[in-house]
Amino acid sequence: MTQDDMNNDIERVLYSQEDIAQAAKRVGQQLAQDYAGRTPVIISVLKGAVLWTVDVMRYMQYAEVEFIDVSSYHGGVASSGMVDLVVDLQTDIKDRDVIIMEDIVDTGRSLQFMKDLLVKRGAASIKVASLLDKKDGRVVDAKVDYIGFDVPKAFVVGYGLDYKQLYRNLPYVGILKQEVYDPEHVNVVDVTSEH
Repeated sequence: MTQDDMNNDIERVLYSQEDIAQAAKRVGQQLAQDYAGRTPVIISVLKGAVLWTVDVMRYMQYAEVEFIDVSSYHGGVASSGMVDLVVDLQTDIKDRDVIIMEDIVDTGRSLQFMKDLLVKRGAASIKVASLLDKKDGRVVDAKVDYIGFDVPKAFVVGYGLDYKQLYRNLPYVGILKQEVYDPEHVNVVDVTSEH
């Protein structure tokens, strides 16, 4: 699939490349101020949050980077409700300040799973910086501390967010046309995206 094909699958662009760059700068500068003189561990949630993590980190002075992968979607368009740890951390985070970098927080299940894991491992503090916060999708109380954008309830892709591993390379965040993920136009009651 070419980039033109992917662009044609987008119903509309929600946040442009410029919008995202400004959000990354705003969040990065706030994190730099809040963690001045400290070296937090940034935990980038694979695979979707990698671009966001890199762009935000450009504005921070000191940080270590780790990666984690959890899944509750298993390739579908709605959360299964079960969260699996796919890739674990390699760093001991006991007594460390931790910043979870997310691409999108939707139901909150994956985020709560990660927070619970980090608490058990003795993190000194845990904050969350997410490109997108989809509050309408919440089923658990999961707080996002630093937000790029509040996003409406829609299936979004681009800038790291995917559908079946496609669209991550788009430089913007857009709403995926319904016929792409639902060819029969079945009425999907709860179309969500949490990568």
